[in-house]
Amino acid sequence: MILKTVCTGVLLVSILTASLPLLAQRSPMIGQFDGQADVGNVKRPGSATYDPAKQEYTIEGSGTNIWFDHDEFHFVWKRMKGDFILQTNGQLLGKGVDPHRKLGWMVRSTLDSNSAHINAVVHGDGLTSLQFRRTKAATTEELKSTLTAADVVQLARKGNTYTMSVARNGELFTTEQVTDLNLGDEVYVGLFVCSHNPAVSEKALFHNVRIIVPARDNFVPYREYIGSDLEVMDVATGHRKTIYHSPVSIQAPNWLPNNKALIYNSNGKLYRFDLAKKKPTVINSDFAINNNNDHVLSFDGKQLGISHQVKEEGNKSMVYTMPVGGGKPKRITPVGHSYLHGWSPDGKSLIYTGQRNDEFDIYKISSDGGPETRLTTAKGLDDGSEYSPDGNYIYFNSTRSGTMQIWRMKPDGSDQVQLTNDAYNNWFPHISPDGKWMTILSFNKDVSPDDHPFYKHVYLRLLPVSGTGPAKVIAYIYGGQGTINTPSWSPDSKQVAFISNSDTTDPVPAVTK
Repeated sequence: MILKTVCTGVLLVSILTASLPLLAQRSPMIGQFDGQADVGNVKRPGSATYDPAKQEYTIEGSGTNIWFDHDEFHFVWKRMKGDFILQTNGQLLGKGVDPHRKLGWMVRSTLDSNSAHINAVVHGDGLTSLQFRRTKAATTEELKSTLTAADVVQLARKGNTYTMSVARNGELFTTEQVTDLNLGDEVYVGLFVCSHNPAVSEKALFHNVRIIVPARDNFVPYREYIGSDLEVMDVATGHRKTIYHSPVSIQAPNWLPNNKALIYNSNGKLYRFDLAKKKPTVINSDFAINNNNDHVLSFDGKQLGISHQVKEEGNKSMVYTMPVGGGKPKRITPVGHSYLHGWSPDGKSLIYTGQRNDEFDIYKISSDGGPETRLTTAKGLDDGSEYSPDGNYIYFNSTRSGTMQIWRMKPDGSDQVQLTNDAYNNWFPHISPDGKWMTILSFNKDVSPDDHPFYKHVYLRLLPVSGTGPAKVIAYIYGGQGTINTPSWSPDSKQVAFISNSDTTDPVPAVTK
């Protein structure tokens, strides 16, 4: 980073808020939700359960339809206010009876069956749409997506604007939008299931459920921060788990090769997060208590490289190394800014982004210190350098072709080749320990190529280390800066760790065992 002082049968829905005191009758809490209810005159009562170990919700519901001037369905809800983001992966279970059985997210003014509402919905036959009732008892309107059988659905609320973005799993979004829907500031938000046949009940399974409050409009980046969730994800399935929530900013988890802990930074300090106990402890870094999110583990896991801002030198970032368990850091880079990103597999070299003469390039230096070697010379920002596990290549990101894209070169800086070439700004290539895969963090086109800001909708994408073939989206995240700046693969190459963000004190219930 350059410091400145987003699986088959899946539904991901994101809606742009903070929870309020409940204004309706209260029923037992279910995970993150305040209660559940059958909306309308259903013949078969619905139900919902939450599995805290898997962080999954199972919802069963009946009901004639969600259409015309009234609705019948089962609703798991939370009372909220303002802008918010809701996310889930969801799957209808079994073959079902009616092809228009459905699941999704809904925002309602009330729990009355004829309430004004909007829902992002996926039907059993694949129809994916944005459906809404503007006022009480009005006829439901619909915007059908050009995409059918969506696996991923995002519905963002910002004021009276609702934007549905949908995709098949692994792909990028197609959008529909309603700009003038006033449901009131205080609303019911939740997951729903409707069988579309009053005589039967249908079930759906939801995971990756996130209730996110984004940074406010007048948020000051790098001076103000919102809360953080430490997550781990199974790369093959896309199943995410929140293992720790912090009300302050935590950033950039490293995964130790012994598979016992993660290391992240927060408020200038470094923390070791015990994966068994699910608790963080401060790492003693002596004088180095102004660390940013550019820290790297040696391949053997014995040493930790850090980027500490030296106040006596104008708060410039310098690279240091220290024992992974803590100790007095040893300075490695002679000048700054220097932002560490990679350690060679043989432990002999460090690679980092250096700001020299108003240019940001990739440099290499002995892990014991000494003279530095400049590896890139092209105009533009070069950043995020990382060795492949076999030591044959260095991967990095660069703006030299106009947008931020992923590049590769040999360890001596020769044979620099561009690997990605799309309309997104791609950062931080991280190579799996088995040397087969690469994750990248992709920002939308509204972000400057040379910036990777906090608190944006971002894609975490996966592609072969060769760069051939399309990049597959494996996670849809509200995050950005600090999400996955550093190497964060598990030792078995099956999981990755990252940070997502929300300005809320009501996080996903974390895994406790």
